[in-house]
This record gives sequence, structure tokens and C-alpha cells, in this order.
Amino acid sequence: MLFNSLQFLIFFPVVTTLYFLLPHRYRWMLLLLASCIFYMAFIPIYILILVVTIVIDYLAGIYIEKSEGRKRKHFLILSIISTCLVLFIFKYFNFFNDNFRSIAQALDLRYPINVINIILPIGLSFHTFQSLSYVVEVYKGRQKAEKNFGIYSLYVMFYPQLVAGPIERPQNLLHQFYEKHDFEYNRVVDGLKQMAWGFFKKVVIADRVSVVVNQVYNHPANYQGLPLIIATFLFAVQIYCDFSGYSNIAIGAAKVMGFKLMTNFDRPYFSKSISEFWKRWHISLSTWFRDYLYIPLGGNRVSKPRWYFNLFITFLVSGLWHGANWTFVIWGGLHGAYLILAIQTQKFRNKITSAFGISKTSFLQKSQQILFTLVLVIFAWIFFRANNLKDAIYIVTHLFSNFDELMKNWHNVNFLKGYLSGLGISMSEFYRIVIFLLILFVVEVIQGRLNIINYLNQRPGVVRWSIYYLMIILIIFFGAFNQVQQFIYFQF
Repeated sequence: MLFNSLQFLIFFPVVTTLYFLLPHRYRWMLLLLASCIFYMAFIPIYILILVVTIVIDYLAGIYIEKSEGRKRKHFLILSIISTCLVLFIFKYFNFFNDNFRSIAQALDLRYPINVINIILPIGLSFHTFQSLSYVVEVYKGRQKAEKNFGIYSLYVMFYPQLVAGPIERPQNLLHQFYEKHDFEYNRVVDGLKQMAWGFFKKVVIADRVSVVVNQVYNHPANYQGLPLIIATFLFAVQIYCDFSGYSNIAIGAAKVMGFKLMTNFDRPYFSKSISEFWKRWHISLSTWFRDYLYIPLGGNRVSKPRWYFNLFITFLVSGLWHGANWTFVIWGGLHGAYLILAIQTQKFRNKITSAFGISKTSFLQKSQQILFTLVLVIFAWIFFRANNLKDAIYIVTHLFSNFDELMKNWHNVNFLKGYLSGLGISMSEFYRIVIFLLILFVVEVIQGRLNIINYLNQRPGVVRWSIYYLMIILIIFFGAFNQVQQFIYFQF
């Protein structure tokens, strides 16, 4: 079930109302049932795959806690292999199979294994990682094994964050299912505000700019120069508004019922370095890879070559986690290379800054760092969005081509209308996109200075409700509802 669908518009208030009406001891059952219905709205039969992984890790947690010595490790390994095997079959088998076939053909060898025609279960990578974090935390002794099978199932399936995160840790979420959450007006309203902002980012901005992105990236050979730059920039906007919008809705929906999910985004495009970007972007995933891959590999507590290896491998795996395609691997590798290059050039950059007497805290220096980081991030998004490696290479090699005609006719309104028409939008639509991006920018800047929700709560009722009504009007009248679009990260 999509958050931006009519079904959810009915589902959410019904489930939430029943949640507060039911006695506390029955609420987890309602949420588990609602989560099953929510997931089965996509492909019903695939809930059986989810059940299999839940059973495996539920039993693994209990046996790990009960066992001693090597047995504990054996149960952990068995759980990890079993859970990852499901993910591999559905998400990665065809990718590796195709690459092995290509190698075999290059060596003129017969390759008998065929492609498996299956659809990737929605959100499989997300709930797989949430399950894995549970068994690892039990193994490390930082979390007690959950004995209630229903509660553990709800931990994996909790519908607000089931298909696209945040990827929660058991220490944060499991205990909340045992706590009684009363109806608190202020908390409920705050949750609804967060949901509204998420809907605005998704349906008013992300789905609107996706028209240009899809038009150009699905037919890149038809474009050169500025259209490729515009589409790439708008994809950076789209993926941020789409994914952070989902997170806002998920966190807000959970907050309405009294649950606190972790923050998943913190104005990432205002980051002053790639390292900072990954502390602000998809925080639940970046911290997952930090805690369960990067640190176990040795982190930065090793020799420099090994440190660079740990960083690069972590980002390569992160890229592969996003999708079974070389474009995602390259995207992850680029970010790994960015970080390694930043470490290697740190002393040199400090000397340059010092030589020119530039203050590290000056507005000019911060702006330059933000802009440079943003350019690197947007460039890497080309590989993330491109349908294949061939398209990505074409886009990269034609970004700065064919500007002559535009420079000659930039003042010609009819030319500009035709130019925008080629991108799939009208002049008036272009103006709307610019206005909505300015709203986003202003809100993001303000959020860096204060908590907007708390600030609104302190304003007079007339001011608050004027803003609420304005947001609702913008969503209803300017949301892209003509064709409901799935969230980008659902494919992962």
C-alpha cells in the first residue's frame, strides 16, 4: 500500500482510531494485522517470504541467547546465511548469473543456468537488515531475545517503516510495543504535521520533477548539455524529496500512535563534506553499515591502506545493497573514492586555507564547501539514476555539449517554451517547480536554525491554522495525483 494512495487515506485513520479505542493488551495484535494487510496490498503471496525470515531470526535469537561458546556463533552464522540467502535469490541471483554468463561467453564456454523470472518483494532489503540487526545485537549481548513471536513479528513488520525504513534497531523499537501510548493531542498533531510535510515533498515536488527526470533519463541519447544537467539536478531533488518524504510520513504516522522512530534525514544537501553527507543522508542505513560492516572490518583503527580498503568495501557493498546493477556499484564506489581522496588531501587543503588566511568558520568557506560537496553528490547520482552503464557514460560525456543554440536564443520566449516542451513540461509548470523548490529551500534553511514544529506550536492559532490550510491546499491542488507514483526506495 502506497502512502500517497486513496487506500492509505482510509487505512491510516481507521487503524489509528482502532488503536486508541482498543485496550492496551490488544493493540500489538491490531498493528500486526494492519501491517500484514499493508504489505499484502502489493503482492499478497510474498508475505510468506517475510514470514520465513521472521521465523528464522526469531528462533535464532532465542537459541543464540540460550547457547554458549561456539554454538552461539554457529546460530548467528546460520541466521545470517539463511536470511541473506533469501535476499540473494530474489535480488542478486540474476545479476550474478548474467555476469557469469557473460564471462563464460567471452571464454567460449557453455553456461547452462537460466534466469529466474521472479519479482523482487517490496522492501526486502530493509526488513532483511532490520532482522539482521536484531540477531547481531542479541549475539553481542546488547539485546535480550524476544520471546513473544507476535511482538517480534511486529518489530520486523511495523507498517510505517516496513518497506523503506528507517531501519530500526531492536533497542529502540521493541520495548515500545510493550508501552502504553495514550492519545495526546499535541503529539498527534505534531505527527500529522510531519506527515503533511512528507506528503508535500513527495507529491508536490518529487512526483512533479520526476516528469523531467524520466523524460531525459529514459531517452538520454536525445539530449545533450543543459537538459542532462537540469535532469540530473532535478533527480537529486526528486530522490531527496521522495525518500525523506517517505521518512517524514513514516515517522509522523508512528508518532501519532506514540512510537518514536529514528531520524533518517538531516538536511543532507547542506553538508560541508562527503563524510558529513553520510551522517545526514539515510542515517539508519549509513549507521547500519558503520556498525555491522565498517567497524567489524577494523574501521579506522588499522593501517592507512587497510582503512582505505575498509571504507571502499563498505561503500561498494552499500551501492550493491541499493540495486543489482553495476551503476549502483559504481555509485557506491564513487562515494568511497570521495572519502579516501578527502582524507588524503586533508593536510594540503588545510595548508591552502591557512596560506590564504581563510577562516574555516567564514560564510564564504562554508558556502564553498557545501557547493563542492553538492556537485560531487549530484555527479554520483547520474550512476544511481541511469538505467544502465551505457546511459550513464553517455550522460557524463555529454553534460557540457551543445550550449551554442541555447546561448543564442535564451531571450526568445518561444524558443524557451519549445525547449521546456522537449523536457516534458510547460513554462507555467517550470515556474511552479521553481516556486516549490524555493519553499523547500527556505524551510530547510529555517530548520537548520530552529525546530519548525515547536516554533509553530508557539504561534497564535490564526497563524498556525493559516499555514496548515496552505499546506493542505498545496498538496490537494498541486500534488501530482494523475498517476500515483511509487516511492523510489520501494525497489530496494
